[in-house]
Amino acid sequence: MKHDIIFLSRGVRCAAWHLPATNDALAGPGGRPCVVMAHGFGGTRDSGLLNYAEGFAEAGLDTLVFDYRGFGDSGGTARQDVSVRRQRQDYHAALAAARRLPGVDPALIALWGVSYAGGHALVVAAQDARVAAVISLTPVTDGLASLAHLVRRSGAGRLLRLAGHGLRDAARAATARPPHLVPVIAEPDAPAMMGVPGARGICASFAGPGFRNEVRARAALKVGLNRPHAFAGRLPCPILLQIGTEDRIAPPHAARRTARRAGPRAELLEYPVDHLDVYAGPAQRDVLTDQIDFLTRALAHQDSPTQGTG
Repeated sequence: MKHDIIFLSRGVRCAAWHLPATNDALAGPGGRPCVVMAHGFGGTRDSGLLNYAEGFAEAGLDTLVFDYRGFGDSGGTARQDVSVRRQRQDYHAALAAARRLPGVDPALIALWGVSYAGGHALVVAAQDARVAAVISLTPVTDGLASLAHLVRRSGAGRLLRLAGHGLRDAARAATARPPHLVPVIAEPDAPAMMGVPGARGICASFAGPGFRNEVRARAALKVGLNRPHAFAGRLPCPILLQIGTEDRIAPPHAARRTARRAGPRAELLEYPVDHLDVYAGPAQRDVLTDQIDFLTRALAHQDSPTQGTG
């Protein structure tokens, strides 16, 4: 059963669900472990994440699943504005909130991220040495590699058109006009951040009522600046990277390079799936099984020097 909670990130209210573990199978002297979860790019907590959170709860893990500022049920006046900096700040705030949850061991907090958030989880863990483990699912670990991947698959024209939409939105922001929005997901010939065949059906398979299929187009101008792989060598904890070998959005070779940078702390698993195949169906169940196995092993070897503190 999930409980609605609110935490503050830079003074703005963030909406979250807390799903307590349904058993104490993984609890230690300091309490139960907890997984902090957020969606990729412009996604919301009600869009496929409960499929994972409920599985974690059944395995003995609490979860905290939250919406970024400006998305879903969270506050923030810059709605549908993808900001890497703000999203990482929200992760840090969610970590602090998870460490205060009743019955949770603050030394046994894992980060979980998918797509853009798969990169955020790497960075936030590198910045917070108390993070016990990281799961990075179909991650965007190098924005420049993602742009090159887009050009190889769809041609330079698509990238130039997307940049044009970004410049249009930036110009509107500079003159205090309403934002220019583009879809997050659409068919390959449409202006969207992700062009995917069968986009409508894919969205319908996992998108919840809080998801708006649109973001401010200026996000397209910042993709190349998002390079979480640079933090991989500084991770203080075990990390599981799960990549789709057919991923049309996040290039598999970039995630493999990130795993090599992370060294012996990293585990790399590959699945014959595309970027959006991991939210429901058989692929999601396979991925979740491997995540639970990883967390069971990774968290069992963690010390709890801060048990009993908030």
